Amino acid sequence: MIEVSRNRFEELVSEALDTIPPELAKVMDNVVVVVVDDPPEQGLLGLYTGIPLTERGDWYSGVLPDRIEIYRNPTLEICETEDDVVEEVQITVVHEIAHHFGIDDERLHELGW
Repeated sequence: MIEVSRNRFEELVSEALDTIPPELAKVMDNVVVVVVDDPPEQGLLGLYTGIPLTERGDWYSGVLPDRIEIYRNPTLEICETEDDVVEEVQITVVHEIAHHFGIDDERLHELGW
């Protein structure tokens, strides 16, 4: 396990978000990304909660933002170096953003994520 301050971890999440291609970032809608120390259940590095873009219709308005949580402590527990943390954060951010776009875990695994 490696120690990374909360501020540094938040910077790594921000840097991972900056790598999202602009054409995808532009269509992300009503979603917030936050760092949380511990997940609601063991084994999670991230969690998307909300209504994926592919399921939104004319009825979609006035709803709270979707939420992507990136879990700091479990990520640090599986990493040995800061480079490992950078890589794991990048993978987790991409994975959770994919859920915002309506891509499920099965398809992500088919794509190598």
